[in-house]
Amino acid sequence: MNVMQMEQLKLIRTEITRFMLKYKFALDEIETKIEILKEEFQALHDYSPIEHTKSRLKSPESMMKKLLRKGGEISLASIEENIKDIAGLRITCSFISDIYKISEMLQKQSDLTVLNVKDYIKHPKPNGYQSLHLLVEVPVFFSDRVEKVCVEVQIRTIAMDFWASLEHKIFYKYNKSVPQRLLEELKAAADTANALDHQMERLNREVQAIKDMHDEDSLLEELKSIQINNHKYQLPAGLLEIFSEGEEA
Repeated sequence: MNVMQMEQLKLIRTEITRFMLKYKFALDEIETKIEILKEEFQALHDYSPIEHTKSRLKSPESMMKKLLRKGGEISLASIEENIKDIAGLRITCSFISDIYKISEMLQKQSDLTVLNVKDYIKHPKPNGYQSLHLLVEVPVFFSDRVEKVCVEVQIRTIAMDFWASLEHKIFYKYNKSVPQRLLEELKAAADTANALDHQMERLNREVQAIKDMHDEDSLLEELKSIQINNHKYQLPAGLLEIFSEGEEA
């Protein structure tokens, strides 16, 4: 390889690095947003709808293969135009209702632009796959410019993620026809995961209602006492009745 070819290779490498970095920075931006939401919920509500997150960048090789399948021109501009999931973030939640809470919070962020929403929970794929997909544009601030970069955000429950991960592992790099019997079993497994999601959501609502009732009882007991100089005094029932009668009068 001569000097000119070496210089050309350096230029190509630099351009590809710049291209990949902007998607990496976009992921950093949106992961920070998610972490802030997670900490805010944990601090204010003693609960976070976000279990964990996982991000990924498509490799240059993977991008090229997808571009060739789409029949696009071989260029970075064509990759950016035709492939919208170069940067991806998966958010795993406890319950289905959490998915829509997170989606709503993200869509309210003024610096994010939502380009597309695909609800595979209300409309599952034929194989049973369920998830909520958001395609968002994230502003990335460089030293000399601002670029809006696409990130695909997938939000799903633990059960949905369990099914999708195993489905991917089972059929990874398997391009042949799958027997109908196995496809039906796969769909049945997805239906089972969905039923589990709904059952756990119902149980969570019922337990939360019991906890809320207990909290009300605890608050009532607390209001029947006062604390002075680190000494707790129980208010006599008769005294409370006198004050109650006075208020009613």
